[in-house]
Amino acid sequence: PDPAKRVVINEAVCEGCGDCSVQSNCLSVEPLDTEYGTKRQINQSTCNKDYSCLKGFCPSFVTVEGGELRKPKTSSVANEAMPGVPTPDIPAIDRPYGVLVTGVGGTGVVTIGALLGMAAHLEAKGVTVLDVTGLAQKGGAVMSHVQIANRPGDIHATRIAMGEANLVIGCDAIVTAGDDCVSRMQEGMTHVVLNSAHTPTAEFIKNPQWQFPGSSTEADVRAAAGTDNVATVDANRYALALLGDAIYTNPFVLGYAWQKGWLPLMHESLVRAIELNAVQVEKNLAAFEWGRRVAHDRAAVDQFVRKPVLDQNADAAGAKIVSLHTPKALDTLIEKRAEYLAAYQNEAYARRYRAFVESVRQAEVKLEHVDGQSPLTEAVAKNLHKLMAYKDEYEVARLYADPAFIEKIKASFEGDWKVNLHLAPPSFAKHDDKGHLVKKQYGPRMLTAMRLLAKLRFLRGTALDPFGRTAERRHERALIGEYETLMREVMGGLSEANLSLAVELANLPDAIRGYGHIKENNLKATRAKWATLLAKWRSPENGAARHAA
Repeated sequence: PDPAKRVVINEAVCEGCGDCSVQSNCLSVEPLDTEYGTKRQINQSTCNKDYSCLKGFCPSFVTVEGGELRKPKTSSVANEAMPGVPTPDIPAIDRPYGVLVTGVGGTGVVTIGALLGMAAHLEAKGVTVLDVTGLAQKGGAVMSHVQIANRPGDIHATRIAMGEANLVIGCDAIVTAGDDCVSRMQEGMTHVVLNSAHTPTAEFIKNPQWQFPGSSTEADVRAAAGTDNVATVDANRYALALLGDAIYTNPFVLGYAWQKGWLPLMHESLVRAIELNAVQVEKNLAAFEWGRRVAHDRAAVDQFVRKPVLDQNADAAGAKIVSLHTPKALDTLIEKRAEYLAAYQNEAYARRYRAFVESVRQAEVKLEHVDGQSPLTEAVAKNLHKLMAYKDEYEVARLYADPAFIEKIKASFEGDWKVNLHLAPPSFAKHDDKGHLVKKQYGPRMLTAMRLLAKLRFLRGTALDPFGRTAERRHERALIGEYETLMREVMGGLSEANLSLAVELANLPDAIRGYGHIKENNLKATRAKWATLLAKWRSPENGAARHAA
């Protein structure tokens, strides 16, 4: 049975430490790029609901019981082809036509290969399908080699040879850009439909700072197949917006490839193959037809779904939003964080932040930047804010009390549901055999308690602060002063030659992520790096003016 309970991450509370990935070993915990760094989100389309991510030592995890994921506001298409989409020219073949379907395990790559095989069989064509699953696991690379010919006797190999792929249906960008795939492409011969969605790899589980390769994957594919032979589309995003689930990404890509005229199969046979597969037939057919429509007139589809709705549905379904937060003007970046600190504590706290960042800016502006950028000021603006806005009990409460949190839940779920928080309050949580605090589930009433606690944040750091005496809180407060002292030393010896080292020092706090023992471990590792970089800064080779730490 499918339990009526889903895990959601409050991204504002999340520190991006990655302990949830370590505990769950699950790729459904995905990166989410935000204004305040890379956080985490749950991909509701791929989540298997084993709830192991809840073991991550972090208060950002909530469970939503009851209700169901809200359906997209756009209407789905009927099973028949969408009106207004012309039938493409079907390529004629006089030799085996190699179609390579690439993606990751658990997403239906093998199913796409099987659909192509069935469609070819229905047309009495010769066909072979070879699935290469490598590490046969969810999230592992999977390729389906499909050879289609006019007659069975024309096919002499099941595996597509090097440089012999006529079409690559790239359901995952990283797998498609891998050597095993690009080696089968040939410029002037191979067409590629590349799903540009930023899907994480297993490396993300081990490395919380993992970044999607970005444009390099597309560049590698274009270099192999030729720029004009590659079509990119964020299929995950469209599947979520139009059908409410990224599980329909692959049939969407299949429809896109067919509409491009790159598949030697008839529309009727592909539709019949989907029907014979007998799994979510209506939705899979709709995905196929939406893929066709986007291939034919993407602008019309974008207009139909309306971009804000597209973004909202992608966000609500928990998938990676592609419109990442781009670097803003430095003034805006600083002011936004100052406003955050004013809400976090008070205006005086925000003024302290502004004044210090401005002092860094004045020191950096004396350097002659070729590109006119201010990397040190930007680094200090981000990292000083991170240290000053440490997430204590008051801040976690304030972030949960923010109406935006519940509004996001409402935008994602419909029906009768309730929210449970999973917390380990240091004051009264139990300890496990390792001495770590143990999380416990709290019902919706905890949100009321959060609103009350948030109002008491004026006690933070005072003699009346009941939480301020713990070692963790004392260290967090002290770290702010340590960082300011470090940056004063950096400003005193700053030059064009050592700017990159200065920026590296300024970015040190970024790695101090998490809560409790997770944050403590990250702090220890950061202090070791801090000492190494500071020694380098103070070395005669650096030439910086040296001051007492």
